[in-house]
This record gives sequence, structure tokens and C-alpha cells, in this order.
Amino acid sequence: MSTLEKLSATVNGWIEYSLFGIGISMTVIVAVQVFFRYVLNQSLFWSEELARYLLVWLSFLGASVAYRRKAHPGIDILQAKMPVALQKLAAITVHIASLSLFTVMIVYGYRFAYFVRLQISPALYLPKWVVFSIIPVSGCILMIHGFNFLLQDVTRAHRDH
Repeated sequence: MSTLEKLSATVNGWIEYSLFGIGISMTVIVAVQVFFRYVLNQSLFWSEELARYLLVWLSFLGASVAYRRKAHPGIDILQAKMPVALQKLAAITVHIASLSLFTVMIVYGYRFAYFVRLQISPALYLPKWVVFSIIPVSGCILMIHGFNFLLQDVTRAHRDH
């Protein structure tokens, strides 16, 4: 197991634990919100905003876990009909394209988070850069997994020759 594989697995493990915590927190917040609104006839003005921000973080971090587990949707009917050498080349090309997308997430996600750095959320008074920082953060996590997959496929292709 390479150092990059260990890093990818470790980061993914921490993200999975974080997802559990975020999911439980979101569930509790929404349940408390419903209880307050329909049972106590009171509204928690901050709960909807917090649940929405947690859902954003859950989505981006969940995408990194799905990518690491190779659970993202794909259409492999064309690849399955290709010769083995072309399949390897296609896999490496997909990894390079993915890494390019992750680079865009990091660069433009950082720029956007910096752009909104002075804005404050209406209910929580939370700096908006905190919410939007998940874009470059998840881009970095996806980049780790992507480099790991690319290294594995390049090593496997080189070994098979």
C-alpha cells in the first residue's frame, strides 16, 4: 500500500465519521424544528438555515466518499467493449479529466469563498466563506483520491506491459 493510498484511506475514514456527525446533527435539527413549529407553535429562525448549510457540506463530502468508493454513476458499456489497452488508456484519461475538474473546484471555490468573505448569513450570523469553503476543501479531498486512482492505474498499466 502506497503512502498516497494510505493518505486517501485515512482522509476518507475521517470524512465518513464527519458525514455521520453531520447527518445526525441535521436530523436532530430538523426534528427539533418540526417539534417547535407544530407542537409548541414557535419557530426556530436559525434551524432551517443551519440544516441547509449542513446539507451542502453533506453533499460535497458525500461526493468525495462516493468517488473514493467508486460508487459514482457511470456508463461503462463502451469501455467494456474496448480492447484492454484502450480500456487502460480511457481510465487514465478519465482520471486526468477528473483531476482537471477538481482543480477548477479548488481554484474557483477558493475565489468564490474569498469573494463572499465579508458577507454574513442572515440567521446564524455565520461568515459566508465558512459555508462556501467546502468547495475548495472537497476539491482537495477529491484531488487526493484522484491522484491515488491515477497512480494505481498507471502503475497497473506499466506493470502489465
